[in-house]
Amino acid sequence: MLMTNIRIDHDASGLYQAEVLGRRQVSPNIMRVTLGGADLAGFEFLGFDHWCRLALPVHGGQQLGRLPAAFNLTGYLKYLRLPKGTRPVIRNYTFRQFRAAARDGPEVDIDFVVHGDEGVAGPWARTVESGAPVAFIDQGRGLAPVPADRTLLVADESALPAVAGILRDLPRETTGHALIEVLDEADIQSAQAPAGMDVRWLVRGAGQSPGAWVLPALEDLEFPVGQPYVFAAGESALVTGARRHLVKARAVPKRNITFVGYWKEGRSS
Repeated sequence: MLMTNIRIDHDASGLYQAEVLGRRQVSPNIMRVTLGGADLAGFEFLGFDHWCRLALPVHGGQQLGRLPAAFNLTGYLKYLRLPKGTRPVIRNYTFRQFRAAARDGPEVDIDFVVHGDEGVAGPWARTVESGAPVAFIDQGRGLAPVPADRTLLVADESALPAVAGILRDLPRETTGHALIEVLDEADIQSAQAPAGMDVRWLVRGAGQSPGAWVLPALEDLEFPVGQPYVFAAGESALVTGARRHLVKARAVPKRNITFVGYWKEGRSS
């Protein structure tokens, strides 16, 4: 995460070893990888935007068993002490779905935005085979709602798993808006949203920067009386722009906004 006000709690459930059960292209730019394994029997899924530090042995031979149980300062230093040749790549990902009662044991889905050979995690997801080992360090939920009159979600495709999970798990009486920008109309997913949540999908044109559609939509959004709780996530400039507009132009208190930059345009990680 590049910038965020999410509290990192270093969930006590810690490190999980898993294996890839399969992968599936769910839309032109999104690959879904399913993980399973005996370790997941002890995994407590918290819903909403539950996320993890995902350890990917992208070069083979990485020592997943020597990873720290938490990614606090001590754990991060332990990770850095692993020889570079055996140190897996760590990336932050949201769990898209968890099935505790799957036929062969618990399963968890993670969605990856894939742009050909760009980056590390995307190409791994596009080519990984069933049986490949992975590991993840549980980080719990980032969503931190405060008492508010309604909910506002602002995101791009990288935050689609988080926003989809939040819409799925919000109390059914919740009202508000979700503005979600994606790369392709075919990347739009069905949203299990409360009836009172107005979900708007915005398709970004080829060559346009993240936020090109969602930020103007946010500026044009009619605000009812009262204050929202806001969750804004995705590309760093998109999130910064959304937060700046909400605080300066809409007088939304900073404490009402949970924001997280998942990536920065022009940087692969």
